[in-house]
Parts: sequence; C-alpha cells; structure tokens
Amino acid sequence: LTEKYGIAASFRGQAENQAETTGGLGLAVPLSMVLIYIILAWVFESYIWPLAVVSIIPFGLVGAIFGHWILGFDVTMLSIFGFFGLSGIVINGSIILVSYFKEKREAGMPAIEAAVESGCRRLRPILLTTITTLAGILPLLFETSEDAQFLKPMVISIGFGLMFGSLIVLFVLPAFLVGIENANKKLTRVTSGLIEWIKSTTAQAPFQPFKTSRLIKADASTTPASHKERAL
Repeated sequence: LTEKYGIAASFRGQAENQAETTGGLGLAVPLSMVLIYIILAWVFESYIWPLAVVSIIPFGLVGAIFGHWILGFDVTMLSIFGFFGLSGIVINGSIILVSYFKEKREAGMPAIEAAVESGCRRLRPILLTTITTLAGILPLLFETSEDAQFLKPMVISIGFGLMFGSLIVLFVLPAFLVGIENANKKLTRVTSGLIEWIKSTTAQAPFQPFKTSRLIKADASTTPASHKERAL
C-alpha cells in the first residue's frame, strides 16, 4: 500500500515500545557480558576461569526457550527480562562450583578428582538455590487471574532456564573445567618448548662483532695511502 498509494505507515503503541526496548538491548547485552567477565576475572585472578562460568548462560537460555515451547507461550519482552535474571542466578551456581574446584587444584588435587569432588560437595547448595527459587515463582505460573498472565513468560524463562542450567552446572561444567586444565597444560608445554628452542638457537649462533671491527681497521689502513696519492 505504501508503494502503490504513496502513504506512510508506522508502528505505534505496544509495538513501538517493544521496538525501542529491543533496540536498546543490542547495547545492553554485550555491555553486561563484558562487565560480568571483568568482575569474574578480578575475583578469580584469571582470564580463563570466567569463560567457564559465562559458558553456562547459553544453556540456561536454551532451557528457557524450551519451556516457552512446551507451555505454548510466545517470547515477549518480559521473557527477555527473565533471561537477564536467569543469567545472574545461573552464574551464582557456577561460581560456587568453580571456586571450590580452584581451591582443590591449588591444594594439589588432580583435575579429575577435583572436578568430581566439586560436583559432590556443591550439589546441595546448588539444588537448594534452585528449589527455593522455583518454590517462590511457581505459584505465579499456576495463577489463573488476568494480571498473572502478563508475568507468566518471565516466570517460564527463570523457572525452566534455572532447572536446565542447574543440571548443566552439576554435570557438564566439571567436565568443561577438566578440559580447560588439559588445554592449559598443553599450552604451557608448547610455550616452554618454544622458549627452550629459541634459547638453544641463540646459544648455538652467538653474535660476532669482529667483521665490523676488521672493516674499520681496513679502512683505517687504506686511508693514509689515499692521502699520500693525493699529495703526490
């Protein structure tokens, strides 16, 4: 219609507000992820361990979207706000496990044993956090009033994402930590081997400054002769 009759059309009302909010999320999401990574890197004093913590967030989002699909709800703006809340809750559980794993590794325990010990010791705190959070938000999911229907997408995002994310933290994150340890060991071996190779090559071929000194002496010896020729 706009091309045929030359009229202008635009979205107003709820669609306009949703478009404005979605445009702002394009900057808010990367900025929040960067801030989370900076804080975790400062706490763990490492650039690798925060990656293990942040890697759980996509799995929680998968669980949230799966919950919308099962219950037949559309993803709305409140669902996206639930994603943000879910990210913070899931990160708390992964921080608990990664901190305990880091303590055991510093004490000298092997990586696999430390991963198993972390999963067993931190099972109760993570499950308690998940159960208490679900117990607080599930009544809204079973509410039949019209006002509660507006909040159900956010409840679905947090509830299903938290259940799925907690399972990932307990069973997948320890394996991911062991993989990071193995990759770090291989990288350390490669780096140390490269440093030793550079040292050996520099030791076999030392710098010899004698050629330049010989050239200088040769120039000095030939210079008087040229002066004598000029004088003659």
